[in-house]
Amino acid sequence: MRSDDAEVPGVGEQQLAGGIANAGRVVRAGPHVLRPSSPHSPSIHAFLRAVRHAGFEGASSPVGIDDDGRERLVFVDGEVPVPPYPEWSQADTALASIARLLRGLHDAAREFDARGHTWDDSLADPAGGTLVCHNDVCPENVVFRDGIAIALLDFEFAAPGRPVYDVAHLARLCVPIDDELDQVRLGWRPANRPARLRVVADAYGLDRDGRAQLLTVMNDAVDRVEAAVRRRVDAGDQNTVAMWNRTGGGARYERRRRWWIDHHDDFAAALQ
Repeated sequence: MRSDDAEVPGVGEQQLAGGIANAGRVVRAGPHVLRPSSPHSPSIHAFLRAVRHAGFEGASSPVGIDDDGRERLVFVDGEVPVPPYPEWSQADTALASIARLLRGLHDAAREFDARGHTWDDSLADPAGGTLVCHNDVCPENVVFRDGIAIALLDFEFAAPGRPVYDVAHLARLCVPIDDELDQVRLGWRPANRPARLRVVADAYGLDRDGRAQLLTVMNDAVDRVEAAVRRRVDAGDQNTVAMWNRTGGGARYERRRRWWIDHHDDFAAALQ
């Protein structure tokens, strides 16, 4: 994880950079990371323990919930890109490694029974499903070593859904599926975006039906994140409101939707 060298007064905790909802509230304390917990943290911890038991080492190991209400997880050493994204993190090899890592998570998650657990459904698959998905695989939520993704972070939006929906969120954030104006704002360099979606599909191992479904499911992912952001803005969440104002409010989501519609046929051709 990447830190910004800021020390939290009085406790010797090193603040970690990145994020929106929990920006400024995630810290490193020696071998651990402390972050705000939620009513769903016990479910997330149970899931993380299960996938690690199944052999997936690409996620932090949960330690527990502290008395102050923060969750404690094992720190994963490596590089975490934040905007403006460094050039190495935009390489196709980095993108492919993220897709392979997500496939490993999904394979390990297949035996986990999500029944009896609770989840944040803000970004969850509107069609539902039984496999717990990450739902927020952006560059800031991935730990790299030598340009290869080795761990996923921040499972706060994890919830049951379809694996291909999780792939759509990854593509939305890491290809990315976004208007050129917003790509530049985050530091994305010019690239063949349809070809990068093909990289995701190939590395994850999507079959022909999965690729066709990915194009359709992308609409759900785009709509879902806009609805979630609008709810947070309406609720007065300060970090989300700041991001909303900084990026042009609702106009950003209109730009993204138009861009996706305008380039849809190019993406469809690339997935053939």
